[in-house]
Amino acid sequence: MPPPLSEPVAEPAPLRWWHRFLLQEDLNFLLTNRIPRQAATRFMGWFSRLPTGPLTRCTIALWRLFAPDLDLSEARTQRFRSLHDCFVRELRPGARPIDPDPTVLTSPCDAIVGAHGRVQGTEVFQAKGFPYSIVDLFGDAARAAPYRDGTFVTLRLKASFYHRFHAPCDARLRRVVYISGDTWNVNPIALQRIERLFCKNERAVFDLELADRGERLAIVAVAAILVASIRVHGLPEPLDLRYRGPNEIPHDRSCRKGDELGYFQHGSTLILFAPRGYEFCPQVREGALLRMGQPLLRRAGSADTHTPIDREVAQRPLPESCPLP
Repeated sequence: MPPPLSEPVAEPAPLRWWHRFLLQEDLNFLLTNRIPRQAATRFMGWFSRLPTGPLTRCTIALWRLFAPDLDLSEARTQRFRSLHDCFVRELRPGARPIDPDPTVLTSPCDAIVGAHGRVQGTEVFQAKGFPYSIVDLFGDAARAAPYRDGTFVTLRLKASFYHRFHAPCDARLRRVVYISGDTWNVNPIALQRIERLFCKNERAVFDLELADRGERLAIVAVAAILVASIRVHGLPEPLDLRYRGPNEIPHDRSCRKGDELGYFQHGSTLILFAPRGYEFCPQVREGALLRMGQPLLRRAGSADTHTPIDREVAQRPLPESCPLP
């Protein structure tokens, strides 16, 4: 049975006074961006790996105060040696059914849908009035060429979400391209203030070739403050600010729809690009909560029920339940 339709973002619980205080846009931007971002990220990487049970339990309890949507009930284990183990938790088997339709590309992660639509030549939007070039994002015109006039969708993983990402279809992962950069927050407040933010942050481009058609598909994993580390299965070391290997990493690996590709060390953003000939599934709309494995894109003409991809790019700010990235 295919997975259920996406879930609308639930009405947020009444905000406590500190939520209201920290969610003020100017203060939120100051606290999460106008600080030594790389130093804060390195500290978080060190602190999150401290293997202390009591400290871990206290930290997770504090985290819940600011992220009431943190749900660990689907985790493979309920006991974590460190905060990092909680961040990168695996789910119990069967927690995320995968849509079996071969004409459907499924969501590679649990995420809130952000800006999405048709690529206008090589231009897309991160928010209303904030365009960026996919050539800048990919770091190379040739890598961006398959997605000219194609389709894109921004998928934001909040800090409380499941952080692992998976193959949206049967494919072969041809290579991973690592592009070093900054660690700006990628929340909606920052996206409406920092031009070309995704092109400035550290990121990894996953170059996928569809198994049945030979078409290209790309997933761009964008790191952020507190999360400048992307683990890719099959690579011996994480892709982060300390990485000193080649930027273009051959990685000839076959994967089935739903196979795990890697994970973030914290919440961040994936941007999926498909060539021309794809349309959004009906449940894909700005602000919708998608689970990994649910329908995201469908080959044009393969079904009657769809929403056109040439609608306006989603432009309203995404809902926020906490000020953390």
